Amino acid sequence: MLWLYNIAIQLYSLIIRILSPFNTKASFFIKGRQNIFARIEKKIDATTPHIWFHFASLGEFEQGRPVLEKLKEQYPLKKIIVTFFSPSGYEIRKNYTLAEGVFYLPLDTASNAKRLIEAFNPELAIFTKYEYWYYYFKELHSKNIPLLIISGIFRPNQIFFKVYGSFHRKILTYVSHFFVQNEESIQLLKTINIQNATLSGDTRFDRVAENAAIPKKLTIIEKFCGNAPVLIAGSTWPEDERLIALLCTSNPEWKFIIAPHEIGVHHINEIEGLFPQAIKYSTFATDETSTEHQILIIDNIGMLSALYAYGKVAYIGGGFGAGIHNTLEAAAFGIPVIFGPKYDKFQEAKDLITLGAAKSINNINELKSAFAALTASQHQGDIAKQYVTSKTGSTDQILQYLSKYFKT
Repeated sequence: MLWLYNIAIQLYSLIIRILSPFNTKASFFIKGRQNIFARIEKKIDATTPHIWFHFASLGEFEQGRPVLEKLKEQYPLKKIIVTFFSPSGYEIRKNYTLAEGVFYLPLDTASNAKRLIEAFNPELAIFTKYEYWYYYFKELHSKNIPLLIISGIFRPNQIFFKVYGSFHRKILTYVSHFFVQNEESIQLLKTINIQNATLSGDTRFDRVAENAAIPKKLTIIEKFCGNAPVLIAGSTWPEDERLIALLCTSNPEWKFIIAPHEIGVHHINEIEGLFPQAIKYSTFATDETSTEHQILIIDNIGMLSALYAYGKVAYIGGGFGAGIHNTLEAAAFGIPVIFGPKYDKFQEAKDLITLGAAKSINNINELKSAFAALTASQHQGDIAKQYVTSKTGSTDQILQYLSKYFKT
């Protein structure tokens, strides 16, 4: 099976290279890994032990960030290195100040794993949620370097639990300890004889609660909102935006802030076509005369989590595609959420629906109904906030476990 894994890694690399002239993310993926070891070895002192945090993308970074930052707070002399697999994480957090260095993760090969771990000299490696790399995990294990998975989650349909999944189960045996989000994950791991797991919950709750506790003041957003009630549409895709356009026309007293998942020129132009009276954030920020607009299009990255502080209700995108994006960022600010039908993989979405603080919709009529129901009172928003608060504490549990590795 290892030979198939090696072929898959090389095939993935080839496909990305072919796509790179035509796809921005693929281009970043390739360019970011050029001369990667030379840059790592120039920046990182291999004689100093480091704590290595790896994140697949930006979402996983925000998920694991509470652990990283609290660890650094408790052990300020520890040196941290951060790696990302995806450009969407690296390009936004490449200047993250708490890390000695932020790098793309080289592809998982035997030689890359050996060289990277020699360069990083990790005393501990922490991976968030998923990404199970055979050679990196094996190399860490062979050098007796502890490897933790935090906010892990497992499902019955994953290859680890299939008859033909012996190779992938082997990868899991290299993990020193799993901190998982739910009891189902604990029980699934037991079915493949993995006992070194703790039910700690999801560190995302800690992150979004921290973010909501100290909201950022966004003067330009305040100017746009005025005294009107506002719907924040976060991480939207075209299917979401078409529905929101119809909702706008029937609610002229409301203002709408749309933060699309993709902010390329082509997509922003498409959104402007749907909302002819909209104004882009980049324009609004420099035009003091632009005061009477119903729709604001966010054409930058990094603002969304702070925007929810200004909303009365949130629409979370992705539910008509691969799956919804982050509902917790909005819920933490005490606003109810609406999203499309693809939410089955997200326990928090199911929980919020059960509690009455969220609604899933399939069409414009259902969207209008959900909007009316969730904006009738503040009660649903209060429930959303209470739900987030009740789920915090995962970070402290993980840090307590980590204390056995460190001396203050």
